[in-house]
Parts: sequence; C-alpha cells; structure tokens
Amino acid sequence: MFLELIATFVIGFGVAGVVLLLNRVSGGRLPRAMLPIAAGLAMIGFTVWSEYSWYDRTVSQLPEGVEILVVHEQQTFYQPWSYVKPFVSRFLAVDLARAMRNDTQPDQVIVPLVSMERWQFGSEVPVAVDCVGSRRADLADGIEFDEVGALVDADWITVEADDPLLEAVCT
Repeated sequence: MFLELIATFVIGFGVAGVVLLLNRVSGGRLPRAMLPIAAGLAMIGFTVWSEYSWYDRTVSQLPEGVEILVVHEQQTFYQPWSYVKPFVSRFLAVDLARAMRNDTQPDQVIVPLVSMERWQFGSEVPVAVDCVGSRRADLADGIEFDEVGALVDADWITVEADDPLLEAVCT
C-alpha cells in the first residue's frame, strides 16, 4: 500500500514536470490550471488502473495448481468509478498442487484454502474436504487423526453439491 502511495505521488510529480516542460516550450501559453489538473488526473488514473488490475496481477503471480474459487467485486461511494464497473477486491482460491490424500481415507482430501484481499496479507487455512459426504472441516491446531488417518472430533460443515471448493477438489 505504501509503495502504491509513493508511486501515485511520483506519477503526479512526473506529469507536473511534463506540463511545466510543455509550458516552457510553448512560451507560457498553457493555462495556469493545467498543471494541477493534469497531475490530479494522472494520480486518479493511476489509482483506478491499480484497483482494476490488482486481481489480474495477483492471480498471475500465483503458483501452478492454484484454482480460483470465488471472487468478490466491490462498489464503494468513495470510488465512484466502481459504480460503472465493480472491481475485484478479494478472492478465495484452493492450492490443488499441495492436496494431501490418505490411502485409508480415499474420499477425504486436505487442501490449503487461500484467501487474498486488496491491501491485506494473504492467509492460508488447511481444510479437509469429504467428497462423498459433501462436507468440509477447517483444520485447527488441535485437530487429531486416529490410527487409520481419519479426523477425530472435526467440526464438519455440510455444503451443497455445487460448492466451488467441493467441485474443485473432488473432480
């Protein structure tokens, strides 16, 4: 966030410098208001570009095997351009490349669930998915497995058959 703020100011100063140069070359013919208007528009333009390109830039840096499950688009009053076209502010993904399976529990898969949000650090939670039972369980630090690898005292949550996590992990 801090680096984008610095980049926004650098863009503004850069455009102001270009306007000053153009004003000098034109012999001072540009209106006085041109400098702050051009700098302000450049800073707003960079901010809008940064908001709309965050999702694509972030997804392009994800490792192979990460599948996007859900995206959340945002509209806010202090970003009026978002009412024209909402932008993605957060998303949920699953890292299928790091899925763990147990031969004694073939219908259950443990996968990392990745949550990414604009201006926040990404978080990762291991989740057990029961493909046959259409349920999932978040794995906390105190979770235990029995002698055959089954989860002990897991808080299973029943999900619909078309749940994006269930579809991604079980197909």
